[in-house]
Amino acid sequence: MLNGKTWKYCDNVDTDVIIPARYLNDPDPAALASHCMEDIDDTFAGNVQAGDIMVGGWNFGCGSSREHAPISIQASGISCVIAASFARIFYRNALNIGFPILECPEAALEIQQGDEVSVDLETGVIEDKTTGKTYQANPQPPFIQAMIDAGGLLKYIKGKVEA
Repeated sequence: MLNGKTWKYCDNVDTDVIIPARYLNDPDPAALASHCMEDIDDTFAGNVQAGDIMVGGWNFGCGSSREHAPISIQASGISCVIAASFARIFYRNALNIGFPILECPEAALEIQQGDEVSVDLETGVIEDKTTGKTYQANPQPPFIQAMIDAGGLLKYIKGKVEA
């Protein structure tokens, strides 16, 4: 179960906003996290807390196919992203690094900035503890959840090969 305060963003948040291209030369996840969302929200990197949850609108993570975007969000301490929908490449990059994401249009629309939210990744149940409202996202299939639990695709495959 994940619990945290929400950081809410609009539709079409692209990878250039998530982590601006001017910072892509530094491969250190902590350095990327220090600039995460700064072009859309200059308060995010300095105030995000470990376990917080990001909420986005439609087409979250559109734009360039950089894995740096989900890496910077994950390294900032965000425990998962809930969005109305994800750009396909962001969706795949997030899963590749073992970063949980859930699509739930109703939750993405109704949850507000700063709400306290809990997420059950196994069932897909999202509860806005601030409003008392519950939402149902489609949980990841078991093999995808196993990949997330392993820490991403490479670690998942390595575990399978070593088993």
